[in-house]
Amino acid sequence: MSIFEAIVLGLVQGLTEFLPISSSGHLRVVPALAGWEDPGAAFTAVVQLGTMAAVLVYFRRDLWAIGSSWIRALWTPALRSARETRLGWYLIIATIPISVLGLAFADQIETGVRDVRLVALMLIGFGLVMAVADRRGSRTKSIDDVNTRDGVAVGFAQSLALIPGVSRSGATISAGLFLGYRRADAARFSFLLSVPAVVLSGLFELRNIGAGDGPGVTVTIVGVIVAFVAGYASIAWLLRWLTSHTLTVFVVYRVVLGVALLVLVAAGTIAPT
Repeated sequence: MSIFEAIVLGLVQGLTEFLPISSSGHLRVVPALAGWEDPGAAFTAVVQLGTMAAVLVYFRRDLWAIGSSWIRALWTPALRSARETRLGWYLIIATIPISVLGLAFADQIETGVRDVRLVALMLIGFGLVMAVADRRGSRTKSIDDVNTRDGVAVGFAQSLALIPGVSRSGATISAGLFLGYRRADAARFSFLLSVPAVVLSGLFELRNIGAGDGPGVTVTIVGVIVAFVAGYASIAWLLRWLTSHTLTVFVVYRVVLGVALLVLVAAGTIAPT
């Protein structure tokens, strides 16, 4: 992988990690369209650390409040019912499904599920799920209303993002909408929830960077830095957008891209694997 490819893929990762259009799917599709080699699941996971750094910086006050309250509540009973303490527990609970399933299906994630046809079908299929969630959701609840049931439900939705093309933010925001949360609040919980899941995924895959024919350390670092800058801008933009707009633009984009990919594969323009 060249430095130029790392910059492009880092930009793609940063812009698409938080938009509900699937960052892992785009990191599989963009190289296929450009005629580059698949960067692999390891590069995909580690470059996400750049966008996670963006989350840590953007939500630093929220994360500090949640983390400090959760830790102090271990020996201060009065804090155990505090909003930040409860959010800490809900983030932990919601991270369990993707952690367990990610380890259980690690081999399939790194090989079999990276077929472009599968990515295309997931883009289309889950785009339609997003459309239904956006239309049916009552949008009456805020992030302060998160409870154990909602945390578990959003956690299982997040595990669907192990399949490229689903979109972690798309799955979790859709789950939040189905549960009655406002768009911006569903997105905020989605972004906070991304921290433990993606950091764990990136750290787990660090062992594979530079091994074999995969991307080397230097190009991976470049990708991470670019992903951080683009990711920070993406978070700020999406939170503002969702306060007054629907998910329609993302649904249309997903369906159009998915159909285009299926046509290109059928025509032999790009290889499916």
